[in-house]
Amino acid sequence: MTDTTTTLAPTVEGRSLGQLAMMRFRRNKAAMAGCFALLLICIFSFAGPLVSPHTYDEVFPSYVSIPPSLTPRPDPQTLTEVAESTAKRARLTLESFEIESGVFTAKVTSTRPIDPRSVRYFDRVNEFKNTTVAETSPDQLSMTLTGSVNQQYFLFGTDSNGRDLLVRVMLGGQISIAVGLAASLVSLGIGVVYGATSGYIGGRVDNVMMRFVEIIYSLPFVFLVVVLVVFFGRSIVLIFAVIGAVQWLEMARIVRGQTLSLKRREFVGAAQALGLTDWQIIRRHIIPNTVGPVIVFVTVVVPQVILTESFLSFLGLGVQAPLASWGTLISEGTKNMQSAPWLLIFPAIFFVITLFALNFVGDGLRDALDPKDR
Repeated sequence: MTDTTTTLAPTVEGRSLGQLAMMRFRRNKAAMAGCFALLLICIFSFAGPLVSPHTYDEVFPSYVSIPPSLTPRPDPQTLTEVAESTAKRARLTLESFEIESGVFTAKVTSTRPIDPRSVRYFDRVNEFKNTTVAETSPDQLSMTLTGSVNQQYFLFGTDSNGRDLLVRVMLGGQISIAVGLAASLVSLGIGVVYGATSGYIGGRVDNVMMRFVEIIYSLPFVFLVVVLVVFFGRSIVLIFAVIGAVQWLEMARIVRGQTLSLKRREFVGAAQALGLTDWQIIRRHIIPNTVGPVIVFVTVVVPQVILTESFLSFLGLGVQAPLASWGTLISEGTKNMQSAPWLLIFPAIFFVITLFALNFVGDGLRDALDPKDR
């Protein structure tokens, strides 16, 4: 009797096109570095203001256009000068001023009795807080004041109005990224539906729809923005609408070209034989099969939109003060490039890193979604 043993072949699990694309994307070091950089910039822009002690519109009159520093402001010498000027405004003479463990002690004198309410002059400046009267002479011609030193950190320095540049760069990242994503989604929604409909229906409808696209595309972009700003005023919503109303034109052309190549495929003919309507075929078969090129194009559109918003803000047609985008910060930095170069350097660094990261991610998606690339 012969024993027969059956050897089972190892099961091989297949991979979908999405899994293969993700594997190729993960192997692209530049694309992964771009994703990591975008993640850090988003955390910096959206979570940073939540932990910052300053707000984007908070003004520090004593710290106007100060350079970046890792040490707290002010230093002892500056505090002494501020105390002297504050006492002079209160019509007092500063006799002595000492600082120890963040607490200051100031002795002031006058030729007439000192009003205890003079301590309010010290609390009105940014450097001092919680000022109280520690001792008063019997004739009230001298007084000892004590309080805490209000030290501030300005890692990116301050602008010409005395506002913390670090928080304003965070706010600029929020607005620039939000404008880029929102306007790209607007162009994505309009352009994909418009281009797929035009390419699938074809004929006179296609001719009319594409001629409309060419008419809008021929209008000068800046002229269109100026006209809309004159009629509707300046607002972030208007920037979303204007940029999205222009960026969808190229999206529609790309989707139309993809649709023309897809509508003669076998699966479209099978769908027509099953009795599906034109809109059902466009929604279920045409649009899903254009996702690859569309995703790649969106990663290219986002930096274009950010550049466009920065260009409009540079011309004074973008967001208005006290709000700020990277474009408005760069525009302000160019005006003070010689006297305060940090106003240009910091927003420009984040702006350039974001654009490079988006381009790396777009190149990685293009290579990953290309079925011919192995």
